[in-house]
Amino acid sequence: MNRRTLLVSLPLLGAGLAGAAFWTALSRMQKGTFDPHALPSPLVGKPLPDFSLPGQSPAQFGFSSDDVRKQNGPVLINFFASWCVPCVLEHDELMKLAAGNTQIWGVAYKDTTAKAEAFIEEHGNPYARLAADRTGRTAIDFGLYGVPESYLIDRQGIVRWRWAGPITKGIAADTLAPLLKQFA
Repeated sequence: MNRRTLLVSLPLLGAGLAGAAFWTALSRMQKGTFDPHALPSPLVGKPLPDFSLPGQSPAQFGFSSDDVRKQNGPVLINFFASWCVPCVLEHDELMKLAAGNTQIWGVAYKDTTAKAEAFIEEHGNPYARLAADRTGRTAIDFGLYGVPESYLIDRQGIVRWRWAGPITKGIAADTLAPLLKQFA
């Protein structure tokens, strides 16, 4: 094979491989075995990482992994930030979940006290507990991809679900609600 044939063949081979990958993804989506929005997490099915976070403000107590493990039901830990546009988009759904007795514990990620407090004051407070991860160290231990991001923890302290991105009405109804019921 001469050099010219090789140079012409490489882009065609690359396009063929990309087409095959695209076709596989579409087929798996059609069968329901592939969700392009779901990001795998090594934490799912494993114990909650150990952490201890201060309260978002002096009036709040914050929480630790031990506090989460002591709960009698599932806890949804939600990482958010005042500067995060998708966090605003999901906030109404978090308010509805909290009104339906879902335990949501918030973690203000790399935010100032004043800005996080202003965010909560403007949009409402769905959080039963509110902590601050100002350095981002706890987020690293969770494997945080970005904000918003939520983790469902069962009563034994096992991470059962992770969602990277805003929790929408569809996600809350179709995915989260059955898990909350299962781990209640």
